[in-house]
This record gives sequence, structure tokens and C-alpha cells, in this order.
Amino acid sequence: MRNDRVFAYGAAAGLAADLLLADPRRGHPVAAFGRAAAGVEGVLWRDHRAWGALHAAVCAGGATAAAALAARAVRHRGALPVALTAASVWAVVGGTSLGREARAIGGALAAGDLDVARERLPHLCGRDPQALDGPGIARAVVESVAENTSDAVVGALVWGALGGVPGLVAFRAVNTLDAMVGHKSPRYRRFGWASARLDDVAGWPGARLTAALAAVAGGNPRGAVRAWRADAAKHPSPNAGPVEASFAGALGVRLGGTLSYGGRVEHRPVLNGGGRAVEVADIERAVRLSRRVGVLTLAVCAGGRLAYGAIKRRRT
Repeated sequence: MRNDRVFAYGAAAGLAADLLLADPRRGHPVAAFGRAAAGVEGVLWRDHRAWGALHAAVCAGGATAAAALAARAVRHRGALPVALTAASVWAVVGGTSLGREARAIGGALAAGDLDVARERLPHLCGRDPQALDGPGIARAVVESVAENTSDAVVGALVWGALGGVPGLVAFRAVNTLDAMVGHKSPRYRRFGWASARLDDVAGWPGARLTAALAAVAGGNPRGAVRAWRADAAKHPSPNAGPVEASFAGALGVRLGGTLSYGGRVEHRPVLNGGGRAVEVADIERAVRLSRRVGVLTLAVCAGGRLAYGAIKRRRT
């Protein structure tokens, strides 16, 4: 089977598996990678950028090499390449679990149970839940849904379309390393620098596609594009900025502002300042927008891969 069809069929099957099965509670491949990366960190950690770069190369490079060997082993073996692609997509995307966690927090807020909402928030993002009231939690959830739509769905499919199974695995490995060591704590300020910068590079195309598709699917294209153009560059993250700004404009809400991570308070610029404050009902709207963006991403990536294959065959 041609490579373009392998990706198209495998990606569709993988997203369907994510929709039906979500992430397993135990034994998830990404969690296994995280444990392995933590073990490597225990051996390599030094308060130095070069050692952090070696850590990123060993972990991400090792995972990508293993994926490339697996893809090579099943090449030309009937439906096995499609099955491997489907399994890889299911393993690296997390759109359904993202929506479930967001809805669980939204349900707790709607029921007035702030303690449960605070308890569940760390499952979704790294904010300090005790520092947030109900509206603050709702805003944090919408921002996390926006950013993770890019990280957990769109970015993976983009790199899968570009690089097949190795591309899928490489993106998830880099993104996981950034979540583990890419933050600016005293331990990881230098050691995690390479992982954070690598994640910025890997996430660039997916973030822009996410922002564009949010504008298309959000019901307010002008508002989304306007917020993206006006406010994305104000965000400290080069990739979260376009995504969160576009979601804010598409939903007509105001994101950004003061937040707290690990006891550290940050005052971030407001995104879509003309929008209203986030309400609990906006969590469900953000989840639905995220789902539409995921479906459109599949169409764009699979369609683009098929179109590229057709053009390449014509030239040969």
C-alpha cells in the first residue's frame, strides 16, 4: 500500500480509537517513555545546557529510532503499516481524554463544588489550584484546552503527515520532554533548555494550523484572526500565543492575565481584550471547538499527504 494511503487510513483509525477508547489508565506508552526519560535524567543530570541537550538527544532520538525500525519492519506487509500507524496515532494523541478532563472540571464548577474542581485541575494543567476561584479555574481550563489541542492532537498529526510513524513518535517524545524538564525551575533552567527549544521548533507548524482551523471552525473567523494578529506575539510562548489568542477570539472570551505556577505568580498579557470574562459554559464550547479542530486537522493532513503523493507520482 502506498505511504500516503497508509497515513490517511491509519490516522483516521487512530483518531477513531482515541474517540472510543481514550487513554488507558495504566500502561500508556507515553507514560512508559516518561519513566524511561526520568531514568536517563537520573544518570545524566547536570546543571548545564550541554548535558540537557544530551538528555534530549538520547530520549527523543532513541524513541524516534525505535519507531523508524518498527516502521521498516512492517513495510510491505499488507495491512500492518496501517495498523502500526493507527496504534501510533492512538498512543500519541489525547483529544478525548483532554475533553473528558475539561468537562469533569466544568461539571464540578457548574455544581458549585470548587474543591472537586481544584482537585481535578492538576490533571489538566500545572496551575496552582488553590490560588484560583471558580472563574479563574474556568479560564485555566479553556486556556489548557486551547494549548493542548495543538500539543495533544494537531501537532502530532502534522508531524505524522510529514514523517509517518517516526514523525508521530518524535513529536510526542519532544513534547513530553518539554513537559518534564522544559520549565524554568531552578533544577531545569539550564538542563531543560534544549528540550524547551526543541519543543518550540516542533510545535511551530501545529500551533499555526491550530490557530487557523480554530478561526475556521469557531463561528467567529474575524474575531479569531483579529485576536491572533493583535495579541499572539504578547504571549511568552511562541506557540501557545497564536492558539490561545485564536481560541479566545473564536469563543468571544478574554484569556490571559495573572496566573500562578508552582508558587510563582506571572502577569501575562490579556488575549482578546474586547471579549467577555470566561464562564463555566465556555468550557464545553472550548471542548467542542477542540474536537472540530481535530477533525479538520485529520482532513487537512490526510488530504495533503494524498495530494503530495499524487503530485509526486505524476512527476515520475
